[in-house]
Amino acid sequence: MTLYLTRFSYTPETWARLSQHPEDRREAARTYIEAAGGKLHGFWYALGEYDGYNLWEAPDNVSMAAVALAISGGGALSKYETTVLLTVEETMQAMERAREIRYRPPGT
Repeated sequence: MTLYLTRFSYTPETWARLSQHPEDRREAARTYIEAAGGKLHGFWYALGEYDGYNLWEAPDNVSMAAVALAISGGGALSKYETTVLLTVEETMQAMERAREIRYRPPGT
């Protein structure tokens, strides 16, 4: 399965609701991810550009996209971004395959 790093930020309204009724959102995230056949590996809140991060795996990009669409469409987030993570082995394979591609810079 592929690993994904997701960064998200809540809307001010979501923070207000969570402040009034604190809730551990890891379980909600786990439920959504498992519904698509994935697994949650970690969930963190942060100080900075994003309010939180999670690391999870999914069987394929379509499953990941389904979770992203469901969560993004819920209205609780102001930002939601996902990065596909490659293992070192996958990156090594890509480097080897890159030799087979004959790139030509523009204007040459």
